[in-house]
Amino acid sequence: MNAEEDFKQVGAELADLGVRVSRMMGRPALKDQAGKVFASLQRDGAMVFRLVRDTPEHTAAMRLDGATLFDPSGQGRAVKDWVVVPHSWAGQWADLAEAALSRPR
Repeated sequence: MNAEEDFKQVGAELADLGVRVSRMMGRPALKDQAGKVFASLQRDGAMVFRLVRDTPEHTAAMRLDGATLFDPSGQGRAVKDWVVVPHSWAGQWADLAEAALSRPR
């Protein structure tokens, strides 16, 4: 599957939890029941997840080969609660999305 199909699959797997597929800044995104984005598909086929730093989920995501902190500006100002996970780890995306969905507010 390609990244877009894998992203849609994650959305479908989490639909029973009130997740809906939407868009954020022109990119496919997953929103919770309150309408807040917690994951998004990037142009390069990676997926970015909101995972609270210093949690086991954030640490595990950062250990995946190629994972990085999200830098939306590309100017070296990473957003530490967002982790970019390459498409090569698409098999982990559903678990990461579920962790992002259930993150503390």
